[in-house]
Amino acid sequence: MSAALASAWWLLVLALSPVVLPMAVLTRRKALRLMPAAGEQAGVAGAALAGEPLRLLVLGESTAVGVGVSCMQLALAGQLAGAMSQRFSRPVAWQVCGENGITAAKLHQRYVSQRMLSQGALPQRVTTPAAGPHDLVVVLLGVNDTTHLSSLKRWQASLQQIVHSLQHHAQTTADRVVFSGVPPLQHFTALPWLFRRLLGLRAAMLDRAMREAATATGAQYLALDMDFAAHLMAVDGYHPSAAGYRLWADNLLLGIRLQPQGSQA
Repeated sequence: MSAALASAWWLLVLALSPVVLPMAVLTRRKALRLMPAAGEQAGVAGAALAGEPLRLLVLGESTAVGVGVSCMQLALAGQLAGAMSQRFSRPVAWQVCGENGITAAKLHQRYVSQRMLSQGALPQRVTTPAAGPHDLVVVLLGVNDTTHLSSLKRWQASLQQIVHSLQHHAQTTADRVVFSGVPPLQHFTALPWLFRRLLGLRAAMLDRAMREAATATGAQYLALDMDFAAHLMAVDGYHPSAAGYRLWADNLLLGIRLQPQGSQA
C-alpha cells in the first residue's frame, strides 16, 4: 500500500512539475531564514533539586537546535527538561545534537554512528552525544527528509540505524528512544498552498514509515499533536514559537512512557 501511495505521489508531482518546480525555487529564494537558538546546547534544569540528574538527549534537525526562538531554554530541549524536572522533582541534564537542514541519514552518520559515539565528546555546540545511558532520547526529524525527497526505504533504514546505534554504542535501550511524529507540512504557512499540500502528503508517508520503524525497533512513537495556530509559529511560518515548543514539550511528556533509571515510582 505504501509503495502504491508513493508511486501515486510521484506521478502527481510529475504532472504538476511545470507549476511546482518554479514555485519551489521562488519559495526558497524568498524564505525568511532564522538562526538556531543562542547559547550552549547543553545544560541542567532544576539544578537545585536533590537526586541524580536524569539524562535527556534531543537529536534532530532545526527544531532540535531551537530555530524559531532566541535561546535554548525556550526551545524544545530546554522546555522539555524543565517540565521533566518538575514532574520527577529531580535535576535534568539535557543535551542537543543536531543541525539545521540535516536528514536522518546524515544525523546518524555525523552524530550517532559507532565512530562518532565512541569519541565520547563533552557537550559543546555541534558535538557528539555524551556517553550513555540516557533516560530519554527524543528524535526530531522529517521535514528535511520530506523536502529533500528522501526515499521511504532509506528514511526508515536511517531511523532504525539511529536506534540500533544508541542501543549498542550508547547503552540506551530502545524503549527510551522517542520518535516525535513528522511535522505536517500542509500547515506551514511559509509555503504556497499547492506546494505545502504536496509536501504534506509526502510528510504523511514518512510519518507512517516512522511509526513502522518505531514498532520494528521497540522505540516509542508519538504523533505531533498541535493545531499550528499563528501564535504557535515563529515569524517565518515554518518553525515553532516559544509557545509552540512549550506545547510540543508538554504533549511529549504526557505521551511518553518514562521510568527514570533508579526510580521505584
